[in-house]
Amino acid sequence: MSGRRAYYTDAYTTRFASVVEEVTEEAGRPAVRLAQTYFYPTSGGQPNDTGCLRQRDRTARVLDVVVREADDAVLHVLDGPLSLGEVTGEIDWPRRFDHMQQHTGQHILSQAFIRVAEAETVGFHLSPQSVTIDLDRADVTPELWRAAELLANEVIWQNRPVHAREVERAEADALPLRKIPPGRDGRLRLIDIEGFDLTACGGTHVAHTGAVGALKVLKVERRGANARVEFCCGGRALADYRQKHDVVTGLGEALTTGQADLLPAVVRLQDEAKGLRATLKRQSAALLGLEAQQLLAEAEPLGAARLVCRVFAGREADELRQLGKLLAEAGGTVGLLGSAGAQAQLLFCRSADAPGMMGELIKPALAALGGARGGGRPTFAQGGGPPAGEAAVTAALAEARQRLRAAANAVE
Repeated sequence: MSGRRAYYTDAYTTRFASVVEEVTEEAGRPAVRLAQTYFYPTSGGQPNDTGCLRQRDRTARVLDVVVREADDAVLHVLDGPLSLGEVTGEIDWPRRFDHMQQHTGQHILSQAFIRVAEAETVGFHLSPQSVTIDLDRADVTPELWRAAELLANEVIWQNRPVHAREVERAEADALPLRKIPPGRDGRLRLIDIEGFDLTACGGTHVAHTGAVGALKVLKVERRGANARVEFCCGGRALADYRQKHDVVTGLGEALTTGQADLLPAVVRLQDEAKGLRATLKRQSAALLGLEAQQLLAEAEPLGAARLVCRVFAGREADELRQLGKLLAEAGGTVGLLGSAGAQAQLLFCRSADAPGMMGELIKPALAALGGARGGGRPTFAQGGGPPAGEAAVTAALAEARQRLRAAANAVE
């Protein structure tokens, strides 16, 4: 026997007496089957209940509740073993009630989308972080989802009764059901939101729609031919409001502006920041240009070309690349640049008319740093990675400089 699923008829009981009829294992953990249970197993997009099972000499936490495929039995996966015999179960009510609010809200919202957008729900998922439904149309505009949201909340505020009952499949076929699970024969459990929605469902739900509290759509995004709607209900909607209220209040205080003026104030700050970044970029480029000119003025001769060999402390790799580019663009120049610090960097570059194979020259210099990696082309190479002080980077550049001069002298 699979055991009676008492949550089908009563979702509000949180403490109950039962009997452990089978002791087994599930996924390597102890598990039990009860004569009757109020613990909901994961199914239909709704997660399982948690809680505990108590016997006279021990208590075990219910970590998971699953349905065994072989006989449709509900198994309670535990953090410790129990024995056959009497047991008291206690369900984690805040988790259960949260699931009841979200799942009932999903029924209401799914029917609301049918009425305002002719969009059927083809997927539902409830997790601790979010609740989503997938609709069978992708073009759900803000006007449509706002209309569905408003209708859903009107039904919630009307505090309509929510009934659960079982019917034969033949009777179900004659009813205006929103959904019948595929492949289901025999008796079906129906959830009836009085005068609004009727669908087959095995989940837990509130007794009146008012207990859902409120429903808020958080996001709608296109997923191929479908639209995914993320929403929250009840306690989750309150938590979401509190979080956003705190953010809005904090922004208003930081920007010394009222809520209605927040968006224009943020846009103005973004525009100002964009302008400042552009100015900073121009000024940085100008300073790098001046620095490149200074380095070129101090360059040492290398045959008919000139050589810039310089070590910097903690210079950013991108800035090093920009400086190297300016040196190479000057013509007749080889640049051997290094940056010491937590992530040492080497950058070798040359003009098209200057001597040296940068990709080959950088390899022994990187090896001298120990564990550094990199490479490149004849005119440009870079690498680095490990921490190195100025002395180590200077030594690596000195070796590259010596090799470069030896190659240049051999050509002469």
